[in-house]
Amino acid sequence: MTINPWIYLVVAGIMEVGWAVSLKYSEGFSQVIPSIITVLFMILSLYLLSLALKTITIGTGYAIWTGIGAIGTAIIGMLLLGDSKEIGRVICILVVITGILGLKFFSN
Repeated sequence: MTINPWIYLVVAGIMEVGWAVSLKYSEGFSQVIPSIITVLFMILSLYLLSLALKTITIGTGYAIWTGIGAIGTAIIGMLLLGDSKEIGRVICILVVITGILGLKFFSN
């Protein structure tokens, strides 16, 4: 059974959110457990991205991967970590989502 490369890409983006959030808790890699979790998420994210990029173009794949990471991390920050929830930030997140969807639908 072959897994769709877009699934690899989405999961890789979710893993990017995981390493970004755990990186905050690693406190500059001075906390052992969060640091290990960060590195594991990084490795898994990059591995899944590499699988996705076997068939998805680099520009589309990388932009979507970083977009998922940026959006997910911003949302986690707003919902769980006390980041600002100003309407301007929410609008910007929606613009990035629009860009990601555009890249997906207009790619080969």
